[in-house]
Amino acid sequence: MAKQKRLFLLDAYALIFRGYYAFIKNPRINSKGLDVSAILGFTNSLLDVIKRENPDHLAVCFDRGGSVARTDAFPTYKANRQETPEAIRLAVPYIERILEAMKIPAIVKEGFEADDIIGTLAKKAEKEGYQTFMVTPDKDFAQLVSENIFMYRPRSFGGGYEIWGIPEVQEKFGVERPEQVIDFLGMMGDSVDNIPGLPGVGEKTAKKFLAAYGSIENLLANTADLKGKMKEKVEGAKELGLLSKELATIMLDVPVEFHEENFEMCQPDIEATKNIFNELEFRRLTENFLKTFAAMDAKNTSKADPEITANSKQAAETQTSGQFDLFATPGGGNLTETESESGYKTIENTAHNYQLVNSPLARKLLLKNLLQQKSVCFDTETTGLKALEVSLIGIAFAYEIGKGYYVAFPEDQEETAAILEEFRPFFENDTIEKIGHNLKYDIKVLSNYGMAVKGPLFDTMIAHYLINPDMRHGMDVLAETYLNYQPISFTELIGKPARSAGGKGKNQLTMRSVELDKQTEYAVEDADITLQLKVHFEKEMIAGNVNKLCKELEMPLVSVLAAMEIEGINIDVPFLKELSSALAQDIHRLEEAIYQEANETFNIASPKQLGIVLFENLKLVDKPKKTKTGQYATSEDILSYLAKDHQIIRDILEYRQYKKLQSTYVDALPNEINPKTQRIHTVYAQAVAATGRLSSNNPNLQNIPIRTARGREVRKAFIPRDENYLLLAADYSQIELRIIAALSEETTMIDAFKNGEDIHASTASKVFNVPINEVTREQRSNAKTVNFGIIYGVSAFGLSNQTDLSRSEAKELIEAYYETYPKLKSYIAKQIDFARDHGYVETVLQRRRYLKDINSRNAIVRSAAERNAVNAPIQGSAADIIKLAMIHIDERFKKEQFKSKMLLQVHDELVFDAHKDEIDLIVPIIKQEMENAFTLTVPLDVEIDMGNNWLEAH
Repeated sequence: MAKQKRLFLLDAYALIFRGYYAFIKNPRINSKGLDVSAILGFTNSLLDVIKRENPDHLAVCFDRGGSVARTDAFPTYKANRQETPEAIRLAVPYIERILEAMKIPAIVKEGFEADDIIGTLAKKAEKEGYQTFMVTPDKDFAQLVSENIFMYRPRSFGGGYEIWGIPEVQEKFGVERPEQVIDFLGMMGDSVDNIPGLPGVGEKTAKKFLAAYGSIENLLANTADLKGKMKEKVEGAKELGLLSKELATIMLDVPVEFHEENFEMCQPDIEATKNIFNELEFRRLTENFLKTFAAMDAKNTSKADPEITANSKQAAETQTSGQFDLFATPGGGNLTETESESGYKTIENTAHNYQLVNSPLARKLLLKNLLQQKSVCFDTETTGLKALEVSLIGIAFAYEIGKGYYVAFPEDQEETAAILEEFRPFFENDTIEKIGHNLKYDIKVLSNYGMAVKGPLFDTMIAHYLINPDMRHGMDVLAETYLNYQPISFTELIGKPARSAGGKGKNQLTMRSVELDKQTEYAVEDADITLQLKVHFEKEMIAGNVNKLCKELEMPLVSVLAAMEIEGINIDVPFLKELSSALAQDIHRLEEAIYQEANETFNIASPKQLGIVLFENLKLVDKPKKTKTGQYATSEDILSYLAKDHQIIRDILEYRQYKKLQSTYVDALPNEINPKTQRIHTVYAQAVAATGRLSSNNPNLQNIPIRTARGREVRKAFIPRDENYLLLAADYSQIELRIIAALSEETTMIDAFKNGEDIHASTASKVFNVPINEVTREQRSNAKTVNFGIIYGVSAFGLSNQTDLSRSEAKELIEAYYETYPKLKSYIAKQIDFARDHGYVETVLQRRRYLKDINSRNAIVRSAAERNAVNAPIQGSAADIIKLAMIHIDERFKKEQFKSKMLLQVHDELVFDAHKDEIDLIVPIIKQEMENAFTLTVPLDVEIDMGNNWLEAH
């Protein structure tokens, strides 16, 4: 008996939007500044379906011009929808090109929605004996499900797919027949598509009505059975209900034909597809594409030449083979990974001269040559990820493109130290520029052997971050993007995970087992590529006006951060154990209180169970919000809005806070202690935040809560080196407000700062029109919220949520604020206009924040970009200023050879191990360098304190 053929129909825009929003927190931006998230997400979904299902027939269906019939019937149909984001509008032509190259039909009919095209084709294919799978997350398609038509629905968060047949639809919607889903949708309506539905009818009521009446028509014919307001509402909306059902009905008579030969899966045009992927800078999608069709051909041997199938099968099984033969080319040859799979240059097809240096004489000659250079790139190979806990395996050097040298080190650490010592004249030569990718890692590795790295630095990761902050900065990505070169992957070398995102810290636990000649090729290639990237980026930095920022701020900062990370900070472990015990008691107390208030026990940490307790059992809200998965939304912003009215909510928020505090910091910090130094060594990421702010990782010391008593107690665990030291904290006072006052030239605010006034009391005095000495605590608090909120574009709604003010009171306060500070309002408007004209904004040091959505037609997307246009120069300037201060303080401390050390940077604060004998010397230096790091029309003010722990010093 012949196997039933299968047709897969993809809902293009549903999958495009899904792909776009999957990357919304970390958009994929290429070197041309194009947001490729939607294209990447959609194409990955397409390939995933092909790889999983090996379909016989497949097509992608698009909307074009909306549904004319529905708009004629109801002019405001879909009127609520926001303008399509630019990234999606720009993505569609690329996706159409990809489909054309892959020889996959794109079905579109002007005036009809993809839903209607899919419905029509599905029913026609069913008559031809096909099983049809509708690939879409849209639940409306459930109405089409039959014995041979199924929904192939992507699960949330990349959890694969679920297939909905008749039983699944019956269960999900509480219907007897899938067609009743139309009645369900007609009763409920749809706010997204602006389908009105029946007033007061939600999901539960719709299911109840369907169980009792079977259809919306039957319900409307029996409204005499209904009672009270529901009867009144339903009877008053009969026409709307019937219209809603009509709008929700997927059409099955679109003028499209199903000719099976036009939908048959066939071999794609590899070169054309690959060229589009290369144009978009999809570095890994080509590999995924080829492996997908390799697997498809391997499964379907009837379609493929036996030799091709054998090669395809091998490729699909190995997936990381050096040779990747897939499809025969017209010339009869086979594609290989290095030549045709990606189109990149590789070590196999590029002339190079990489030498192993493995004798005393060879090392001596290499050192001699190194000392004659102005710039040298070097790259360490190590035994693990944590720079301060690893051992050296080798160091690669390059100072001419295409050439390089590799010095290997033995396992014996005394021998390694002795060999490394030979190169001290190079590393500590302060006239030779040292080049690397994520140089801070290499500097820390060498510090394990007492080796300093002196001289000017050039880090290609940081250079690229300044050129294109929104793109990824891994070395492999940059090599492929800017040099059209694909480096040897670590997987190829030893079959383990490849380079980390920063391009360093490779998992090289088995690197020593690799033959020296392969080590040499791999390591020196890294150094050679990094050298080439440096040459390329120097030109781009000039074009992007970031050369000065790079050389005078970011590159000198690398050494400063490396020194801070190497120094680390001392931790009081016994205190943390006591605090953990106290938190456990608090958590237990809150659990009992919550159970009592809820009149039941449940898993408080489960959003699903919590939502049912709060919104079904306790009914705290009439119409609670739900997540995309249908659960009640219980996020912090949702609960915070309810906190002032409900004790149980306040207790839940406190419970969450304590649980997070305990797991993230109190119990976790001791596990971060370095076994060699017995200190904690956070790692500062210099190339992450587009604003220029540093971020702290492993552990993150910048997010320790300070607004709550328990949160502040965590700071007690950070203590001085020993009894000869105190912890000293130097904190910029309201630096962001001072910057916005200076940049906006708001004289009223500038005068307040110059006169040493409390800026929040001063603002309250002016906006509430009372003498400053009569400002109440509440007025000052509200003024403070507005002062900081203005920077982030606070709305009346947002201000109302953050204070006890009503929406109208918040609106009046914001209006009064702008009347008090008119130049500030003018500055905000000018910043947005500048961003619209130039596509970016700048900090005081000309750091650029690019805002690709500033002219978006989507109001939500555009508003976010407008807020960034105001906020980025403020936050970024504060980041620039503290970085300058850190560099200057580091220089002064080194010059004076102080025992005191700079340990941490936390937003606007610097923390030091201050030797008691040096305190009178270092306090004036720290204050002077911080307050004079950059000259504004508003004076910078630094508050300094110290104590036996960080909390005392803050």
